[in-house]
Amino acid sequence: MNIIQHLVNKKLNNMTGPDLLKLSKEYNISITVEQAQQVSVLIKGQNINIYNDAERLALIQKIAKVTSPVTAQQVNTLLQKLL
Repeated sequence: MNIIQHLVNKKLNNMTGPDLLKLSKEYNISITVEQAQQVSVLIKGQNINIYNDAERLALIQKIAKVTSPVTAQQVNTLLQKLL
């Protein structure tokens, strides 16, 4: 894994609810404060590698359960942009 991938994964795995809300506003993703908090709890400390398709898909599925399939798809689109 190169340094850029490492930095992106580190940022993702340490993301807080407010961080996620800020990103969602920048990329026009509709998410509530409560959803952002729930998603950040799912992500925090999991050491998810978003460059690994299986790990990213598992994360998106968890996000869909907490938010909605539409929001999860939007988050997936955001992650694709980061890749």
